[in-house]
Amino acid sequence: MATQNDVRRIALSLPRVVESDKRFAFSVTDDKGKEKGFAWAWNERIDPKKPRVPNPKVLVVRVADEVEKQMLLGGDDEKFFTEPHYNGYPAVLVRLSAVDADELRELLTDAWRAKAPRALVRASGL
Repeated sequence: MATQNDVRRIALSLPRVVESDKRFAFSVTDDKGKEKGFAWAWNERIDPKKPRVPNPKVLVVRVADEVEKQMLLGGDDEKFFTEPHYNGYPAVLVRLSAVDADELRELLTDAWRAKAPRALVRASGL
C-alpha cells in the first residue's frame, strides 16, 4: 500500500521536480522554467452543487497517450479508474491503497517522462 509520503519521496527523487506549495501536486520544470504537472491529488466531486475536494487516497498521474490510458484502465480496475472530468485527457486515477511502492515508482517515472523535456529524459537515463 502506497501513501502520499511515498508519492512525495519518489516524485522529488526525479530530476527537476517541484512540489506545489498550494496543493498536493508535482511538476517537472521545462528548459524555460515552466512547470509541467505530472501527478496530483484527485479533486473529487462529492456534492454536485459544491466545489471538488482533494481526496488524499487517489492520485492522478499523467500518461503518454490514450493508448496507455486504456491499457492501464483495462488492466486492473481495483488500481486504476477515470471519471468524466478526465475524458479525452491523458491521465488515470490511481488508488494508492492498491499499489505498492515499486509500482508507484514506475507510474510516477512514466508520468514524469511524459512531461519532462526530451533532453532531460535522455540525460537522466530514466
